[in-house]
Formats: sequence, structure tokens, C-alpha cells
Amino acid sequence: MIVTAVNELASIVGTRAACAALAVSRATHYRRDREPMLGPPAPRPAPPRALSEIEQATVLDFLNGERFIDASPAQTYATLLDEGEYFASERTMYRILAAAGEVRERRHQRRHPAYAKPELLAVGPNELWSWDITKLRGPAKWTYYQLYVILDVFSRYVPGWMVATRESAALAERLIADTVAKQGVVRDSLTIHADRGASMTSKPVALLLSDLGIVKSHSRPHVSNDNPYSEAGFKTLKYRPDFPDRFGCIEDARAFCQGFFAWYNIEHRHGGISLFTPADVHYGRSDRLLEVRADVLAGAYAAHPERFVKGPPLPREVPAKVWINPPPKEVPRA
Repeated sequence: MIVTAVNELASIVGTRAACAALAVSRATHYRRDREPMLGPPAPRPAPPRALSEIEQATVLDFLNGERFIDASPAQTYATLLDEGEYFASERTMYRILAAAGEVRERRHQRRHPAYAKPELLAVGPNELWSWDITKLRGPAKWTYYQLYVILDVFSRYVPGWMVATRESAALAERLIADTVAKQGVVRDSLTIHADRGASMTSKPVALLLSDLGIVKSHSRPHVSNDNPYSEAGFKTLKYRPDFPDRFGCIEDARAFCQGFFAWYNIEHRHGGISLFTPADVHYGRSDRLLEVRADVLAGAYAAHPERFVKGPPLPREVPAKVWINPPPKEVPRA
């Protein structure tokens, strides 16, 4: 069809101009114009160096045999050479496997289990905690203190933390037990989420959670987004302008964290909870403060309604639900 159109236009303006006008390569036009005269291309003869069908079947049998089924073509090629045998080059072995649709990972390897994405929901305080451990630099190179932090996902409140000289399952067990007792958490009402560090997956911690009636949850391996609230809390800590590059001793680290977590819980206006403090949300004071904010905004609107082009302003409410990995929204059926 395109050849006919080019030829018709070429009879008027010439081949070069016709090809340019129809956005067709001249080489392509000449080739297609010549094909009907040349007829179908002749079949390509088999190269004289190619393996015969019997030889190819022999190579494929070796590659798929019990001895070499888990070996790569390179390993098979080298092994046969060492034993004084040569059937084909390594590249030819790959070509034979490709022709049979068998180019894949041939080595026997361990298959990692498929980890489910944790989907956790909190609709109130002390329903979902996240905990993690981060390093604080000590006075000398390669010296660190370990900061354990438990964070309430709904309110962003930190109910428990500890600075220690080492990472230990026993210390984590003690911190969790003390925090649960201090918060008065009842059985079967709390889920604790953590990554897959040694302390988080240890037997002492797992047994403690089972004894306390607490559901445990873990992130997928190497997926930091599965524990976002703890990671965000550590960023808030380490990006404070007064956060030191190193701590002179463990007492310095504890003193700094004491002041930081007091500020974080009581004074910090957290963007994720509508600029209330974590303590206000955790202890139920945010509803009363929301009414105060609404009254102030209503007064401002009454005094100068022209300044609010979108109508009376309303304060942002605390999110009613907080998720770790919310499930995908269902697409409504047509």
C-alpha cells in the first residue's frame, strides 16, 4: 500500500520528495518496490561448521543429565575438557539450551520464603507500637551506645526508651515489660511491630510477648518502609540542631535523650497528627484542643470574613486511622 502511494506521488514530484512527504525511508521504499520482482528470499543454508541434529541432541542430553542438571554451561564445558572430552563450545551450549527454551538458573539454590507485607491498623493509643534500636556515637572511633525506643504509632508518643552499651535481647525484654506495665496495657489489645534485628526476633522477646498476650509483627527483610514511624522518629532525633556528633560518655547520651524525649512528647507539634503534641493525642487532650482551635478560627472569620476566600476555616482533625502498609484500595466493579 505504501509502495503504491509513493510511486503515485513520485510520478509527480520525484521519489526523494515523495518519500520525504510520506515519511518513508528511500532505502525501505526501494527494497519493498523490488521484493515482488525478486520473489521470496531463498532459505539460508546450514553453515558447514554447525553441529548436526544428532550432535545437538547429545549436547542437550549431557546438559540435562543427572550429572550436569544443576551446573551452568561454563561448568559443564570445563568439566568435560578436564576429562578429555569436547562436544561444543560454551556459547554453542547456550544456543542449544535457548533453542530448547531452557535458558534459566540451573544451579541448585536455596529459595527464600515469600514474606507477607505487614498490614497493621491503629485507631487509638496503645493498640500498635513500633520499636527499634539505633546507634549513638561514643567518644572514640568504633564505639557506640545503643538507643532502644518504643513508639506508639497512633499518637507518635514515646512511652519507653533506654540507652545501653550493647544490643541485648534481655535488655529489650526488660524495656518492653516495664513499658507495658507503665502504660497499663491489658492482654490481647496490643501489637508490637519491629524489624528483623537479632534482638527483635530473639526467643526471650517472643516468649515475653506471648506471656503478656501481645501480638508480634516483623518487617520484611531489607524493607525499611515496613517500619516507617520508628525510622522517622530517629531522623527527628538526629537532625536536631543540638544533636552532637559524638557523646562523651553514656551518661551524656542518657541526659541528651532525657531532654529530647521530654520535648518530643510534650512540646513537639507533630505534622502527622495535625500539629498536636504526641502527649495530647496519647492522653486524649486533642479533642478539647480541637474545639479551642475551632473557636479561635471562628472568631477570626467573624472579624474578617473577606480574608477567607474559601469560607470559614476549620482546624485539621487527628487522623482516625493510622496504617503501616495500608491495603490497596478495592476497585469498584462496573
